[in-house]
Formats: sequence, C-alpha cells, structure tokens
Amino acid sequence: MTAAGTAARLDLGVVLQTNPPAWRVVDLARRAELHGFSHVWTFDSHLLWQEPFVIYSQILSATHRVTVGPMVTNPATRDVTVTASLFATLNDMFGNRTVCGIGRGDSAVRVTNGKPVTLAELRAAVTAIRGLAGGQSVEYHGTTLHLPWAPDSRTPVWVAAYGPRALALAGEVGDGFILQLADPDIVAWSIDAVRQAAEQAGRDPAEVTICVAAPAYVTDEAPSGTGGSAGGRSLAHAYDQCRWFGGMVGNHVAEIVARYGAGESTGTGPGGDAGPRIPRALTDFVAGRVDYDYNEHGRAGNTHTAFVSDEIVDRFCLVGPPERHVERLLELKALGVDQFALYLQHDANDETLQAYGELVRPAVQEAGRVRG
Repeated sequence: MTAAGTAARLDLGVVLQTNPPAWRVVDLARRAELHGFSHVWTFDSHLLWQEPFVIYSQILSATHRVTVGPMVTNPATRDVTVTASLFATLNDMFGNRTVCGIGRGDSAVRVTNGKPVTLAELRAAVTAIRGLAGGQSVEYHGTTLHLPWAPDSRTPVWVAAYGPRALALAGEVGDGFILQLADPDIVAWSIDAVRQAAEQAGRDPAEVTICVAAPAYVTDEAPSGTGGSAGGRSLAHAYDQCRWFGGMVGNHVAEIVARYGAGESTGTGPGGDAGPRIPRALTDFVAGRVDYDYNEHGRAGNTHTAFVSDEIVDRFCLVGPPERHVERLLELKALGVDQFALYLQHDANDETLQAYGELVRPAVQEAGRVRG
C-alpha cells in the first residue's frame, strides 16, 4: 500500500464453491488464472460441499501462479495443527502459494449444531496456524510444537470480520483482513477500524492486506426480460442471482445487532457494557430478517432472503455493465482495498470470468496507470 493509504494496485480473486464435480472447480480456477486473477478462494463447509483442501492440491497442480485458500475456515471444525500441516504440505509441494482466510465459524459450525469460537480462540488460532505453517515453534495446549519438515513454508493468515472487536483483532494480529461485502461506506468504516487497531498494537497499518469479497455479475442495464450485451441478462435477473449474499451477510450482522444494538448510537453489550458505534448502513437491512436455512447457504434462489432489497444487493455487490464494475472497483481501491474477490455463486460463472478478464481488469489497470 502507498504512504497515502490507498492500494498501489488492485488484485482480483475469485471465490468458488466446491460443488461436485470437483474438476469443474479446478477448471474454473485454471481459467481464472488465465484471465489474470491472482487468488482462488473457496468456501470451507465440509457437509454442505466437498472437501476444499483436497481440491486445492489439484488447483495448484493445474495452475502456475495463483494463490489458493479458504474464505473462510475456522478453528472449531478443524484443529489448528492439522490446518497448519495442510498448508505447509501444499507449500512444500507447490511453493508458497497458500493463504488462510479464517473466522469464528459460520455454516461449517452451525450445520453440526455447534457454536462459533470466541475471539480469544480465534486469536490463538491465527498465531498457531501462521507460526506452524511458517516454520516456527508455537505454544499449544501447554507444549511447544513445530513442523520440522517445513522450515521454508509461509502462509499468511487473513481474518474475516464484521463487528468492532473482530475488526480490532484483524488489525492487531492478522496479515490481512477480509470484509465480505462491497458497500463503500461500510468498507471505509471497517478499514479505519482495522488500521486504528493495527496502529494501537504498534504495527504499521499498511502491513495488513485489505480484501473485499462480494458477488459480481456483469450485465447491461436493460429492463427485466429483454435482451442485452451480456447474454440477455438484465439487472433484475442479476439482483435475484446475487440476493443470497445479503442473507449470508445478514447472519453475521444479526449477531452484531444482538450484541451491540442497531444504529450509529453506542450500543449496549452483555452486562450493560457500552458497545462501540456500528454504522446504520450495516445494521438496518436485517430488520426484516426472520430465519435462515443453511441448506440453501450461498446459493442463488435462497428462499430466506426476502428481506434483502435490490438496493442492498446493489450496495453490497457489484452488479451492472462493465463500466459500473470498474467505477466501484476504483472507488474501493481509493479506500485502500488491495484485493477484490468476486463470488461466482450464480448462473453466469464463465461470462463473469471472461468479462472481468477482457474488460474490467484491463480498464482498472489502465485507470491506475493514468492516475499514477
């Protein structure tokens, strides 16, 4: 990142679901690399979809330079020493081309009737995974552990967060920060919180890589039901295909509202403790949320997302013609975003990859050169 706090360049990542057949996932990853994407991420929910770490090995074998990792794993369903060993093994086989996105746990935990880990447990997991997968010795359950066969392995750990205390944790210990929505106002608030925490922890805020992840759907601005330049897909259709994302984000935001309260006024935490300010842009949209079915998690057509309006989809996602995507990406870049990772959980996987590779990415790069 530059001294001014804006990203020197904007990398592109793609977030895939490990739906069978696994070879389709590998093929999408390979094509993403050909279109100039730097990162290939996947969901990590072992009951809803296929096991991602097995597929990572095949992705790395079929590609040359992309970095792979989960968006996101958690320390509840995967022991951190096993996770570290997985990354170190992949690094030994294919070079240091891994990244660990990690959070407290959502779908992988909830479908087993479990609970997300505490922030203290998440903090310990970040330290343990990075240390073990980085050739270091770490303290774990009262003993010192290391992977003697992986002295040259390196895996950065990026923390996914929404709430104030999780954002602070990302700034204090994360190599990177993942925000799963692309609303510029919320992005700005979140980045500011991460950077302040990093600075207060004695770190250079620029050391924390900022990644924004959200669905992207390239179409034209034609009314619903008419033809268009992107295979006849209209904005209305694109909104419907991306509406699931608001439901996924709503699960996390509902927890934040329950803990801190809604709105920009200071909320109240457990025991009456004063909570930090939460932007209304983040909390208001869950007012109509009723329930959620994890069997439809991350799927277009999710029937539990009626509360997610077109306006929310437009704010949280990137939808519209290529120039609209370029405009939003440049806005995110100016806020300090280092990578935009686009979700492909809709009916236009191939078209989106192609549009980003041939139209969106070159335009963003050219704008960066001109302004530079």
